[in-house]
Amino acid sequence: MALNPMEQFSIKPLVAEPLFSIAGHPIYFTNQALLMIMVALASSLFLILSVKRNRLVPTRGQSMSEMSYEFVANMIHSTTGEDGLKFFPFVFTLFMFVLCSNFFGMVPGSFTVTSQIAVTLALASLVILVVIVTGIAKHGWRFIMLFIPKAPIYILPLLFLIELISFCSRPISLSVRLFANMLAGHTLLAVFAGFVVSLGAAGGIYTGLAIAPLLLMIGIMLLELLVAFLQAYVFAILTCIYLNEALHLHDHH
Repeated sequence: MALNPMEQFSIKPLVAEPLFSIAGHPIYFTNQALLMIMVALASSLFLILSVKRNRLVPTRGQSMSEMSYEFVANMIHSTTGEDGLKFFPFVFTLFMFVLCSNFFGMVPGSFTVTSQIAVTLALASLVILVVIVTGIAKHGWRFIMLFIPKAPIYILPLLFLIELISFCSRPISLSVRLFANMLAGHTLLAVFAGFVVSLGAAGGIYTGLAIAPLLLMIGIMLLELLVAFLQAYVFAILTCIYLNEALHLHDHH
């Protein structure tokens, strides 16, 4: 990692033989798949076990679970109203998966699932698919009104095209935002870690100079913890905004 900061993002098979093949392309069990399973299991077990028993005085784990539940519920309610609360399981699952994936990626030697564009694009595409299905199921053909804002009729064709392109670009912007932030932050950490190792191995006065990149690493790591939470929040709040548009079309303007 000290020589190549991008090595930490390499997807590597954990077993020699492929699990199966799709159209002649072998599918392996990789470090990315392992981390995704670990994230799903860890977050599920934490939420289940922390609220397994009704306690008069909640434990720290139960308090964290209830806080995360209320945080997402309030986010959905304030963004979409009562109608959007039926999507709580979907939004809460997305939020917890992205949040835990970001935090797991901060563990040294781990793998950052959300640093892979394939993962973030799949999540973003799922969000847009749910938005489209929701809009069509509730409004039918009137869902097309989402792309027709209130404006003079002579500029509606241009606005319709702009709105349609904007909607189609949402999976890209939603996925790239999360992917790019995770990729950039972890790359920066790896670069400074390389400086620390190189200066420490140089000996003499250079060993003392290694304290500077080390302190910067600590500061960047604290910032990355904040970014990890903020990116999960941004992903969830944008999901709520898109669902609100599908539920209410332009009634919220």
